[in-house]
Amino acid sequence: MTWQPVFGLWSALFALPLLGAGIALALSWRTESRTAWLRRGGIALLALVMALGPSTARDTTSTVAVNADIIFVVDRTGSMAAEDYNGSEPRLDGVSADITEIVQDFPGAEYGIVAWDSRSTRQLPLTSDANAAISWADTLTQELSSLSAGSRLDRPLVALTEMLESAQERNPQNVRLVFLMSDGENTDGDASTADSPLIPFDALEPLVDGGAVLGYGTVEGGTMRVWDGSTPPEEADWIIDPATDEPAVSVIDETNLRAVAEQLAIPYEHRTQPGGLESVTQGYDLTQIAGDGRREVTVYTPLLWPFALAVLGLLAWELFALGGAFPRIPGSARSTTAARGRGSAQGGQRAQQAQAGAATEDAR
Repeated sequence: MTWQPVFGLWSALFALPLLGAGIALALSWRTESRTAWLRRGGIALLALVMALGPSTARDTTSTVAVNADIIFVVDRTGSMAAEDYNGSEPRLDGVSADITEIVQDFPGAEYGIVAWDSRSTRQLPLTSDANAAISWADTLTQELSSLSAGSRLDRPLVALTEMLESAQERNPQNVRLVFLMSDGENTDGDASTADSPLIPFDALEPLVDGGAVLGYGTVEGGTMRVWDGSTPPEEADWIIDPATDEPAVSVIDETNLRAVAEQLAIPYEHRTQPGGLESVTQGYDLTQIAGDGRREVTVYTPLLWPFALAVLGLLAWELFALGGAFPRIPGSARSTTAARGRGSAQGGQRAQQAQAGAATEDAR
């Protein structure tokens, strides 16, 4: 047990001499008064002990802010629903798992999300709320198939630039890590083909301190299901390639992904199953980040109930003693008083009768 004074240690130390003087004075009185004042002194002493804040201590881990901005750039186009991740799971399942792992690897950072499908949007402004980023990842779905406009790796470039510039302006001292997550396909509907050149990302390199480009998919490719916003994925139809009238097959384009990674000066990693992101999350001074982001703190829990029960017991004793201190009328005195009351009442009645008789005599 330890002590966490409610009003500060000095106030408790000031009260101790006063309490001691009161107990000494009580001991000098006669026995009855001494018992009463010792009882009251016990109440005061227990109150003082409670004010000193008896507590139990335990160590716990507390998360505090770190100077790191983690920005996820996520591909939500229809090809990311291709079922060739970790066997036959949708690629977006891998994205969701990786976002959660990265957030947990950088506790106390700020997290932002840019996503793109037919257009690019800022899904989550930079925030220290890790649960918000994880919740977004847990509910991640592909774009509505009816709104699909193909896939293009440079589509989020403008939104990413805006978020990076905003982060630098707000917290210039922070480390900015970008994790771009895509299959690298470049089929922008009728506007481009897989061979169309991408707008380079190298203008962002001075704003990026680290991160990784994470690629999803296989060279064999995977088929994708239609997403209409309501039909369960396992019941949905396959997306059909109009050129063949067969289920469309999406294949990872690692050439595009490696090119973006090189332009941003960050590593590229092919993702085929959950876990194992240490190679891209531990390439930094994680000792410093962990030291700033997690620290052992001591939490104190007040331990007041035993002393409160003792105070209640002494208060009950005090009330009982006060009730016995009220003067009581002896039985003989009560009888005499009652007799006097009856005599007075009878005398009053006789006087009234005499007055009534006199009035009758006068009337005659």
